[in-house]
Amino acid sequence: MKFFLQCLQLLPLLVIFTLESLLKRFIPKKRKSVTGEIVLITGAGHGIGRLTAYEFAKRKSKLVLWDINKHGIEDTAAECRRLGAKAHAFVVDCSNREDIYSSAKKTAKAFLPAMMKNNHGHIVTVASAAGHIGVPFLLAYCSSKFAAVGFHKALTEELAALERTGVKTTCLCPNFINTGFFKNPSTDLGPTLEPEEVVDRLMNGILTEQKMIFIPSSISFLTVVEKILPERFLAFLKRKVNVRFDAVIGYKTKGQ
Repeated sequence: MKFFLQCLQLLPLLVIFTLESLLKRFIPKKRKSVTGEIVLITGAGHGIGRLTAYEFAKRKSKLVLWDINKHGIEDTAAECRRLGAKAHAFVVDCSNREDIYSSAKKTAKAFLPAMMKNNHGHIVTVASAAGHIGVPFLLAYCSSKFAAVGFHKALTEELAALERTGVKTTCLCPNFINTGFFKNPSTDLGPTLEPEEVVDRLMNGILTEQKMIFIPSSISFLTVVEKILPERFLAFLKRKVNVRFDAVIGYKTKGQ
């Protein structure tokens, strides 16, 4: 009963913050500048990572690029330099802990102390819609993406608890993207996304400091209704969404 009464006392704040949130939807938020900012991008040798690196290069950020593919990461770095940015490429196997620690030593001095001391920075997690809603036959993939979303949420809360609110967090959760990772993916939520469209939305989310980016936006609706609708209706709804693909291919490096 005591908890219920405390919740009732918070209703005025709920109304105020809801109205504030609705108002912000109609007022374009000013984009922040990332010129001269140090930006570390993992998986920058291909796909979303590569295109994101190009966008930061156009804005004259200082780029630190990681990827397991030596040729891919060097090509990305060369293009970023052509666009006028400083870019440093490192071959890193992000599934290899020793590789991560070894390369992190070269970049940690430029990132972690400055972020925490200056209360300034931005950490972006690339997850998936599959990090919010389970998909049949993608058990391992969904597990990793749920972990990524959990990391983002826990990190956001931890930074708030440490009063480091100047260190921003963003999580990208798109539907299927046409990068070759899945063979013939499709869903009735909409057409398969093109990488350029996703990166455009991602950059807008970063520059306007959005916490969670769903592409398409209808995915956010599904994440809400999943928590409140009856289980049998949800099963019917998921059949209507009709997620399908022929195979998981994964990314290939040159020579494979």
